[in-house]
Amino acid sequence: MGSTDSKLNFRKAVIQLTTKTQPVEATDDAFWDQFWADTATSVQDVFALVPAAEIRAVREESPSNLATLCYKAVEKLVQGAESGCHSEKEKQIVLNCSRLLTRVLPYIFEDPDWRGFFWSTVPGAGRGGQGEDDDENARPLAESLLLAIADLLFCPDFTVQSHRRSTVDSAEDVHSLDSCEYIWEAGVGFAHSPQPNYIHDMNRMELLKLLLTCFSEAMYLPPAPESGSTNPWVQFFCSTENRHALPLFTSLLNTVCAYDPVGYGIPYNHLLFSDYREPLVEEAAQVLIVTLDHDSASSASPTVDGTTTGTAMDDADPPGPENLFVNYLSRIHREEDFQFILKGIARLLSNPLLQTYLPNSTKKIQFHQELLVLFWKLCDFNKKFLFFVLKSSDVLDILVPILFFLNDARADQSRVGLMHIGVFILLLLSGERNFGVRLNKPYSVRVPMDIPVFTGTHADLLIVVFHKIITSGHQRLQPLFDCLLTIVVNVSPYLKSLSMVTANKLLHLLEAFSTTWFLFSAAQNHHLVFFLLEVFNNIIQYQFDGNSNLVYAIIRKRSVFHQLANLPTDPPAIHKALQRRRRTPEPLSRTGSQEGTSMEGSRPAAPAEPGTLKTSLVATPGIDKLTEKSQVSEDGTLRSLEPEPQQSSEDSSPAKGEPSQAWREQRRPSSSSASGQWSPTPEWVLSWKSKLPLQTIMRLLQVLVPQVEKICIDKGLTDESEILRFLQHGTLVGLLPVPHPILIRKYQANSGTAMWFRTYMWGVIYLRNVDPPVWYDTDVKLFEIQRV
Repeated sequence: MGSTDSKLNFRKAVIQLTTKTQPVEATDDAFWDQFWADTATSVQDVFALVPAAEIRAVREESPSNLATLCYKAVEKLVQGAESGCHSEKEKQIVLNCSRLLTRVLPYIFEDPDWRGFFWSTVPGAGRGGQGEDDDENARPLAESLLLAIADLLFCPDFTVQSHRRSTVDSAEDVHSLDSCEYIWEAGVGFAHSPQPNYIHDMNRMELLKLLLTCFSEAMYLPPAPESGSTNPWVQFFCSTENRHALPLFTSLLNTVCAYDPVGYGIPYNHLLFSDYREPLVEEAAQVLIVTLDHDSASSASPTVDGTTTGTAMDDADPPGPENLFVNYLSRIHREEDFQFILKGIARLLSNPLLQTYLPNSTKKIQFHQELLVLFWKLCDFNKKFLFFVLKSSDVLDILVPILFFLNDARADQSRVGLMHIGVFILLLLSGERNFGVRLNKPYSVRVPMDIPVFTGTHADLLIVVFHKIITSGHQRLQPLFDCLLTIVVNVSPYLKSLSMVTANKLLHLLEAFSTTWFLFSAAQNHHLVFFLLEVFNNIIQYQFDGNSNLVYAIIRKRSVFHQLANLPTDPPAIHKALQRRRRTPEPLSRTGSQEGTSMEGSRPAAPAEPGTLKTSLVATPGIDKLTEKSQVSEDGTLRSLEPEPQQSSEDSSPAKGEPSQAWREQRRPSSSSASGQWSPTPEWVLSWKSKLPLQTIMRLLQVLVPQVEKICIDKGLTDESEILRFLQHGTLVGLLPVPHPILIRKYQANSGTAMWFRTYMWGVIYLRNVDPPVWYDTDVKLFEIQRV
């Protein structure tokens, strides 16, 4: 039958289904078979020939017909899995049913009355005279569907290479088949790389799309962090009920990490051959991150102290053993497996950068957000992996792409989510001493980025990019400022030599954040000054020798520190500062920031194209909820500090200038109403001004300024190289206050970020699945879809 005929017949069947007011009997095979038996439709055809309005109409007008359609389609998938799909006809039926269910499921999820339908047992289903025992009959439809998909993903000659030598041999028995021998790709726990097969990849992709659609029920429930809501579809699929859980987890992970979009090392190869692997890899990455959506804060997951280098992991219970995918991920431990995963993720994250470097030479991948979520999950659930990443400078192969994405997305409000996840990953890494140490490696790979040219280390790159985000990102990034500065504080004790460009950037931030109108215009703005002073103190106390550039910049900008020490606290001065604010709404003036020339080949970060869709995100917790303070002891180990008891809400400055709870709301740039309720008082200014950690810097200025001035007078100097040489050989040993203990604010898992990750991840999946548009125009509740 020609394809046009089959489309017509299929369309005719759809129309019959919507117009029949009488329920069609489940036994009327002649009617139901029209939907899957003789049609050769693509998934795009199915989406075109089954309009949303008609699905909703059947759901409302003839619900029993929709119910029968669903369970007949599931029944066909179950039969295909049972028989092993040997004939072409069976394969076609399985694919058609899978496409049809992918189309219909979102409309079942959007209606609360239908949501339980797949979890009920369907009367008469599976009783087609096969004489099965009653237990099987009692399985909810969702479970039958998920188990059938799992079986079909390891079906010889359909989704995996058959191991039979000849067609004469009897077909492999699906029930006795050990799917661990059929893992899709070499990598973790599997050495054999099967022959690539286009048809198998396409079939896997269709089934994974259906699986992802099953999991997407989560999109139709409003965000509720307290419920610790487990997704029943994911929960069942990742349980011991699914005998293919291990080989499927391994297949997905290996398929993603082994993918090389470069095209076998031949530039421009992707222009000659279409890359059929990429859609499968994207789908695999999306299914993988959804199965790993597990709130580690709520489960008793063991925290491994950095000093034990993760040996505790073996005996401790892995987090959430009820989710096998999380369990397997947390138990990976072989060095070569870690190497394979890290190299794979770094290769794929760097792909868009290569792309800007040699335009069109390689295929540009689009799934870097899914990869960042996967990397996050790996570090969060597997502490040994985190330590492995930080053990060598390989971590910089993850850092550079993240900084590239952050810099590139800073002006585009449709990519706020990407900015957040990049910053969260860096916050997590910065809690480990090794990250700070690795940043001292010279930065020589010149990725074309729209930032000033500098000669220096990866620490310089990080700070210069952060400065650019703070001074020229759009205002929805303001809640991230504390995270950005916390990262800099965490790494500062280990930074051996900052470049002059970077030193000036840090002082420019201090200058901008310590203007009186900025300090007095929101209850929490002064915390940013505390963070920056802590950075300067750490570097002076622990890395004075190599940091003459920063010391020189501090001396040149000494007036900023004197102004802070002499901050006015009387009502008229406060009032005057706030008046000034009305005239200069810009939070960071660009003056005094030496922009310099940008790197060659760089393009400025562009705002989103008008009409771009974006999904809303839930608020992320404040920095005090996101992190937990630890003190570094003499021997380099960390000990957790008890949080100080909060004082009354008026005194919004606990020790060390740590942010308090109310802090997110008060920082909102748009909250004119909040600024109406809150106004700065002299008592409030004094409460934190007295805690500004200025002693070390004041002592440094007291000792060095006269010496530097003397050199300038003696030598008639205007040349800074002489002063820098003097500072390089100077020492302040015995002149500075006793070094303070190093404080690290380590990321701590919490239900707020778990909820954020869930909405972000589903928002990415929603926007990325446009062909076919699986969830488009359905009534999702987890986020709002807005046009930029």
